[in-house]
Amino acid sequence: MPSPSSYQIAVESKVWFFFQDTKPQLVNRTNLKRYIQSVFKKEGKKLESINFIFCKDKRLLEINQKYLEHDFYTDIISFDLSETDSVIGEIYISIDRVKENARKMGVSFKLELHRVIFHGILHLCGYRDKSNKDRKEMRQKEELLLNQYFK
Repeated sequence: MPSPSSYQIAVESKVWFFFQDTKPQLVNRTNLKRYIQSVFKKEGKKLESINFIFCKDKRLLEINQKYLEHDFYTDIISFDLSETDSVIGEIYISIDRVKENARKMGVSFKLELHRVIFHGILHLCGYRDKSNKDRKEMRQKEELLLNQYFK
């Protein structure tokens, strides 16, 4: 039987991690969940629940084709499922793309994985990345979140 404190954490969590055919190492998941929840709070958003689904390129390509009618690989797809002011979301992350992007950018897998996670939650907070201006703002916010999380 879990201790009352571990049960309390599970009940209060609004952030969930799921793995499909891949299992990236996510260290300090409890701290990451708390940090994600704090980002929503700082952004003035009420988080009801968010599911992160870590998968392979093939699965994310299928989702991209089926739901977005895009026929290319991507590292992340965020779905805002909210029907009220409370945020409900699903974020699919391709571990294959994250590994490749980390290699190309010369950064660690851990850093790139967290950047992509934060990118997804920023989308659910209302940030966009379609224009150059929006991409620049998104990248600055990602860097800020990474620096705060890893300080």
